[in-house]
Amino acid sequence: MRADLTTPADRRAALDTAARLRHLPEADRDIIRLAGDPLFPRLLEQITSTGGCAHPVHLTGHTTTRNTTTGEILHHYDTRTEPGERLLVRCRNRRASICPPCSRLHAGDTFHLVRAGLTGGKTVPQDVRDHLRLFATLTAPSFGPVHRATTDRERCRPRRNVGTCPHAAPLSCTAHHTEDDPLVGQPLCSGCYDYTGHVLWHAHAGQLWDRFTRATRRHLATLAGIPQSHFPRHARLSFAKVAEYQRRAAIHVHAVIRLDGPDGPHTPPPPWGTVDALTTAVRTASVTVTVTTPYTPALGEHALRWGAQLDTRPLHAALDDPDGLADDAVAAYVAKYVTKSAADTTAGADHRLRTPDDIDAIPASPHVRTLMHTSWRLGSLPELAHLHLRAWTHTLGYRGHILTKSRAYSTTYAALRAERAVHQGAVDVQAVDGADAVTEAHWRYSGSGHSVGSALIAAGIAEDRAESLQLYREARDDDARFAAQSWEVKP
Repeated sequence: MRADLTTPADRRAALDTAARLRHLPEADRDIIRLAGDPLFPRLLEQITSTGGCAHPVHLTGHTTTRNTTTGEILHHYDTRTEPGERLLVRCRNRRASICPPCSRLHAGDTFHLVRAGLTGGKTVPQDVRDHLRLFATLTAPSFGPVHRATTDRERCRPRRNVGTCPHAAPLSCTAHHTEDDPLVGQPLCSGCYDYTGHVLWHAHAGQLWDRFTRATRRHLATLAGIPQSHFPRHARLSFAKVAEYQRRAAIHVHAVIRLDGPDGPHTPPPPWGTVDALTTAVRTASVTVTVTTPYTPALGEHALRWGAQLDTRPLHAALDDPDGLADDAVAAYVAKYVTKSAADTTAGADHRLRTPDDIDAIPASPHVRTLMHTSWRLGSLPELAHLHLRAWTHTLGYRGHILTKSRAYSTTYAALRAERAVHQGAVDVQAVDGADAVTEAHWRYSGSGHSVGSALIAAGIAEDRAESLQLYREARDDDARFAAQSWEVKP
């Protein structure tokens, strides 16, 4: 009982209030508790500053900026004055299924990162739009026939008089499959499908890409008639790529490939750098590079290559080609995909799996579960221990980042976050402007997530921001359509 409840009437009122609160849902009780805290306005500011992040990280600590010459403290911050003595920061999860607010922010950063390498900006010169750029798509090879989506005039895999496979499964399919048909991407026969090759290809996809870029440089040097070792003196190959799961749960790669001068985007590409030369080099490299897996008594060796399907298209601004792709369209596509989760693409899980039983609990297709079990089984082979396949079972053995770029392509995520922090006032630039300052910071992780009440508040803030962003985009599109209209002035 509170000490300030001195009279019987006060105590009865408090008991009545407590009894009424017990009948409320837990979320409502928590919101009332938060609203009664004197520091609630500051808590609301923190949740708003994270954009309504669904799983914020809690930090405790302090930071102090001093003038190294005079010893004067220019700025000091301590979480002891914050609600719960902690500071909420974004989780920065890129997956929309886990944290929509942070995924939207990550998508925006990705758009600017990719677009800067196409049109300039963010420390990249504007002249980069005149450099030769290709948008290339490289696919995984076939590991066995799978059902595919068809049009009304097509059939899945019609083959006459082919009979069945050794597992008694039909080798043809004459059905029509729509895009949402669960059979799309599933193998015609899971017994014939090369699940081992599929997982090993995923595990070596990063190494295969590295060899592809090196082979592209070598072929460009050969086409230009210069020694391969002299290529860095004449040109530099820059790229940004995103990995995407196909319906068959195999990775394919979309890449912006740009040819620069020897100093990167600040120098023009050499005159021998033409569309035909770069396209030929890319196509030649995609069919010649090979990665051989370590030999194991259980599996032997696997020679891994890119798939036969390859698409290369020039980008708009470089060639003024009506058949090319627009810069903004490419950047928007990459930004849209990079926020998708494994669950969205029906190709894995969003978290690591600890035991084989966790695999069977995943709401995935039998095809995906078999890939996971294969990755887990291969992870037990000592010859493949360096691949850490069990740690990457949830991504079907794929060990790379969804988005990667070369050093000279454009800016970085860290630079974009720092620029946004300055723009939003999270960093006091004026306090240290012109001063010889040093910052000492001591931070400690103290938890994550929301209480049930603050989660509702965060969800409301995130919904409001998403709605405002949608209204802004609609207004921007309306303005663009209005500006594009041609008005006929009648006399």
